[in-house]
Amino acid sequence: MAHSYNDDLRLAHVLADNADNLSMDRFGAIDLRVDTKPDMTYVTESDEAVEAAIRRTLQSARTRDFVLGEEQGEVVGSTGPGGRRWIIDPIDGTANFVRGVPVWATLIALEEDGEIIAGCVSAPALGRRWWASKGTGAHTGKSLMSSREIRVSRVADLDNASLSYASLGGWDAIGKTDAFNALLRRCWRTRAYGDFWSYMLLAEGAIDIAVEPELKVWDMAALDIVVREAGGTFTSLAGRPGPWGDNALATNSRLHDAAMAYLGHFPDHGPPDKSWTDEPEPDEAEPDNVRNFEFTRGPAGEQLE
Repeated sequence: MAHSYNDDLRLAHVLADNADNLSMDRFGAIDLRVDTKPDMTYVTESDEAVEAAIRRTLQSARTRDFVLGEEQGEVVGSTGPGGRRWIIDPIDGTANFVRGVPVWATLIALEEDGEIIAGCVSAPALGRRWWASKGTGAHTGKSLMSSREIRVSRVADLDNASLSYASLGGWDAIGKTDAFNALLRRCWRTRAYGDFWSYMLLAEGAIDIAVEPELKVWDMAALDIVVREAGGTFTSLAGRPGPWGDNALATNSRLHDAAMAYLGHFPDHGPPDKSWTDEPEPDEAEPDNVRNFEFTRGPAGEQLE
């Protein structure tokens, strides 16, 4: 019988409820305090307040668990090393939060023995929340009792794929600018929805690929479990499963190998084929006025062909 993480997921929702109240109270405030961290990213009083509140609750509700947060680092649980760890990003999309853009969220994940087994993504300014736990699927809705299950798309060709990214910056640093631009040209539609939202749209089947070149584990942990439980694949650009690399490629699974052929870390002899730099040959391409799409998401748990 599969282990149940229902209690942990309920707690994640409680943490998210409290976080939403704190962050929304300061969203759009004219006296919001904004500082710059050493890595030149923003941190606000709300980032700090949300993480502190989450830590206080976990210290009483899960005394044995580790807690890793973006702003305060890691605190060891009462049992010392091992076991379980909560991974928190108090506000993912702080730059949006600062500028009054409603695309930001609190990310809450639970790791057990090196695997993310539960996660909650709460975006109160959008009025949206997504969550998942191992073996139970991915869901969106207002609460655990008022939700619907979500699935990734069935799009199987890059020519028909919709791709989302955060920004164009960062690709030079990993030597992938040309490959990234080639992938953008190959896909049917590209938009910079950015941050957590790209991955939640992927889990819902609204887009098919989400990718970023520079990330931390707290940026990815909660997104990883939602994408995987929705039927998608989440890896680093080196192909390592989960949120354990320095970047992320998430897809509806059907497109993962094709996207990895552009952006992955190739063997010394180069990419597996020439498609990462070339457009389709004229005799292989669809007529300009014909494009066949398959957006349908299957019933939860069913793999459609």
